[in-house]
Amino acid sequence: MTTTVPGGALTLADNLTIGRMGYGAMQLAGRGVFGPPKDHAQALAVLRAAVELGITHIDTSDFYGPAVTNELIREALHPYPADLRIVTKVGARRGADASWIPSLDPVDLKAQVRENLEHLGLETLDVVNLRAPGHEETSDVSIAEQFSALAELQEEGLIRHLGLSGVSDTQLTEALTIAPVVTVQNLYNLANRQDDALVDRCAAENIAFAPFFPLGGFTPLQSETLTKVATRVNASAQQVALAWLLQRSSTIVLIPGTSSVEHLRENVAAAELVLPEDAVAELDTIGR
Repeated sequence: MTTTVPGGALTLADNLTIGRMGYGAMQLAGRGVFGPPKDHAQALAVLRAAVELGITHIDTSDFYGPAVTNELIREALHPYPADLRIVTKVGARRGADASWIPSLDPVDLKAQVRENLEHLGLETLDVVNLRAPGHEETSDVSIAEQFSALAELQEEGLIRHLGLSGVSDTQLTEALTIAPVVTVQNLYNLANRQDDALVDRCAAENIAFAPFFPLGGFTPLQSETLTKVATRVNASAQQVALAWLLQRSSTIVLIPGTSSVEHLRENVAAAELVLPEDAVAELDTIGR
């Protein structure tokens, strides 16, 4: 049985092709991305539905839960479909109070990679993103030591490809002097366009750009504009925001998260929504 990949697929390296409409597993954990899910069976159903809908790209991390989402992915999908690519992140730990604690010591980064392998039931990780210092507020602090530690694990065969999360243009340039970068995962959406130049650079260099918070940070006026366009094209605001991102750049990949099968189906449907030029022009005014 041949399954259509929603939104198409993006080839980033000789042995790496990922679906442009992916799934972010973060919301499968409990409240605050901490602890077990409210409904364990439903969490498994969402993951299985994602694969059934043709999704071949799942984004996760061992600090979601911690370990909760990775263990759910393993329970629901292992042994994994041959075309499924799992992208994970390292660079943080969770406190007992659910706090997010940056953890960027090279020794611990390597330990985090091994924990991801263990909880996912894998011998090699498809892609590991380095969660940079500051993360959502990017800076130009050097990441050479941390990225080099992951490059060492790549040479050992524990990681196939490397990516970055929450990084600046300068940090991307620095990382590329150490090893190839296949993905950048930064804050970006209709209302948060600070990374426009980086999005364009990633497209030019065939690097996937995965926006997180694809529908966040809107003012009431901006939300009104989005709602008007959504009504006009007979789609939800979330679908329009996702469709705009897919049309924004040929290497943007989406990883919207949900703990609902119904919401998952709605997100996947956005991959088939083609926004007319006048709608795109109106939506572009939000980011300006």
